Amino acid sequence: MSARPARGGGRWVTVPPERVHPWIDGFAARHGPFEAAGDDRVVRLTAVDGALAELHAPFPPMAPGPPYVTGLVAHARAARRVGVLLVRLGGYAAGVFHGAELLESKVGSRLVQGRTAAGGWSQQRFARRRQKQAAQAYDSAADTAVRVLVPRLGELAAVVLGGDRRAVDALRGDRRLAPVFALESEPFLTVPDPRLAVLRETPAQFRAVRIRVVDPS
Repeated sequence: MSARPARGGGRWVTVPPERVHPWIDGFAARHGPFEAAGDDRVVRLTAVDGALAELHAPFPPMAPGPPYVTGLVAHARAARRVGVLLVRLGGYAAGVFHGAELLESKVGSRLVQGRTAAGGWSQQRFARRRQKQAAQAYDSAADTAVRVLVPRLGELAAVVLGGDRRAVDALRGDRRLAPVFALESEPFLTVPDPRLAVLRETPAQFRAVRIRVVDPS
């Protein structure tokens, strides 16, 4: 589990699907009995001491209505098929998961030179070369997404994106990827260079239940 401050107060806690029930038991042990309510995206637990927990379901919508906790846990633990596309400048990875299992993947990289502080004509020539390298890298990333994700679109419940937002946005103009982006789902995965080991670890983020916890005042 991980935690970070939440805008508007409280903190965000990220909990694996298999740990949601134990987390809720711990919430009750710390704050006393609670009332549950919710909709097709969030389950809210309000404890007798005023503590609040908002459990945000991965891959909404889920079936609304009671029993709220049981419904959220079942939805979160479902072994759905999800596509993942990670892109950073010079590196990319695409994969198809069933639950936490990686079924198919392709990872690659293309050289993109770093920035230089040199000026004048050399700087302009370097910038053009770097721009061309970046375009080639994005083309390779798009080709990989087409090869891995497009043939599986009919199986996918969602596509999760990650890496660098500017790099991902550079692919949005590729018409071949329109149906991939049409399945885009949160969260956006902030990851380092998209290597195979990094891709394999992404289910820990995209399957997790995000919980906003507000302690009693």
